[in-house]
Amino acid sequence: MKPTPSHLAYVPFVSVENMMRLVNATGPERFMAELAGYIEEDFKRWPEFDKTPRVASHSQDGVIELMPTADSENYGFKYVNGHPKNMREGYQTVTAFGVLSSVANGYPILFTEMTVLTALRTAATSALVGKYLAPKGAEVMAMIGNGAQCEFQALAFRAICGINRLRLYDIDPAATEKAARNLISQGFDVVKCASGNEAVEGAQVITTCTADKQYATILTDNMVGAGVHINAIGGDCPGKTELHKDILLRSDIFVEYPPQTRIEGEIQQLPEDHPVIELWQVMRGELPARRDAKQITLFDSVGFAIEDFSALRYVHDRIKGTDYFAPLDMLADPDDPRDLFGMVMRAA
Repeated sequence: MKPTPSHLAYVPFVSVENMMRLVNATGPERFMAELAGYIEEDFKRWPEFDKTPRVASHSQDGVIELMPTADSENYGFKYVNGHPKNMREGYQTVTAFGVLSSVANGYPILFTEMTVLTALRTAATSALVGKYLAPKGAEVMAMIGNGAQCEFQALAFRAICGINRLRLYDIDPAATEKAARNLISQGFDVVKCASGNEAVEGAQVITTCTADKQYATILTDNMVGAGVHINAIGGDCPGKTELHKDILLRSDIFVEYPPQTRIEGEIQQLPEDHPVIELWQVMRGELPARRDAKQITLFDSVGFAIEDFSALRYVHDRIKGTDYFAPLDMLADPDDPRDLFGMVMRAA
């Protein structure tokens, strides 16, 4: 008789279908607001984590990355790719999956899709940072780059910062039409713009999110007035930026993890010793956030493993006692830990 897997062999697996069920049952805005709470909790205990820049394998077509981190209880990692040409070939530009494990015994306690979850955690992080850095009373956000991340950013900023008026621009008018259609259906006040210059008119927050893997100038210096907050999330690998260097020199720059951001972020354009402010210190109250109404704040966002760890932790907590996961027979668990071969033979 074939051996039956023990309960230790099973790992909760959240598929794309179940992730979408969980998001819709929760509501996207509530989901991201709650997720932002987990991210904020983990940023406030930043020194407790093992930290390293992500391990990246670059090719001429894109990049494949591993993003690991751990605290004293859990280890988490995400596998993620970024291939800008994929959309032309019918694939997603970014896909991902992740694992959360127990440090005590090394066993995985969660295996989940992270393509959808990464979009949610990226937007939740942006809006969480916006809570600290956006001008007081901000009502309008310009969104330059209206691809897959656009709607998530808008919903997160509304949920966490109260922004409901959007000005959209993309070099592909079809992307803007898609985003406008989706966002109007969610109750946003949307203006479709013919240029980046038009999009930033009257905006207190500017979000840039483009996918080309190259140096680009999405924002020029003359487009950025005093007092705005820039949420720059498209530049996230070596050789890929969105902002003119002069904007950086006028801004107070806030980052997740400097050793990674200096390689991948907008500040790769600047000297290694250019001053930046670490967000965990702001969230802990050790350094100031926005100081005055004329200050230009820049979140040089590249995404860091602790944000994924927070997302894994949130989903692990949310699925308990639900049917939003399937038990996956993932771990070999022989009756005698020394007799793995015997277990394989008995399975025949």
